[in-house]
Amino acid sequence: MGLDLQSPSSVVGFQESLDDQTRLRQPGRENCMAVHQRKNSCLVYSTDQGKMCPGCGHPVSRCACSRTPGTPKGDGIVRISRQTKGRKGKGVSCITGVPLSAEKLEALAKQLKQRCGAGGTVKDGVIEIQGDHRDILVLELKKLGYSAKLAGG
Repeated sequence: MGLDLQSPSSVVGFQESLDDQTRLRQPGRENCMAVHQRKNSCLVYSTDQGKMCPGCGHPVSRCACSRTPGTPKGDGIVRISRQTKGRKGKGVSCITGVPLSAEKLEALAKQLKQRCGAGGTVKDGVIEIQGDHRDILVLELKKLGYSAKLAGG
């Protein structure tokens, strides 16, 4: 099985495959699959440095993403409201505007849940305590030094 140079159809086929390879090597060809694969690929693990951060591309030990400040900016007032939307009539006390990072917010939520004797969670920077504990929460947050007030009806 070799290339039959005497047959005109095999020479044309050989020339077409050479043209395809030449197109792959030309810069600026966005429709080329090889170029497309290089744009979407990223280094996940390096034998020299270990795991790589997908966000910044640095080794996990020197990741620049984790050094970004996680405290939200606000007006300095912690607002406590009661919500029942999407909870089948069950109310929760929502605490918003607490200027803490995610880890410290979790710790504060745990402390407040223990004080109220109820369950709860932290979602998107908002502490949710099951039940209507707004008065207890205002007093507790003022003890901790926050400027807290009731919000809503």
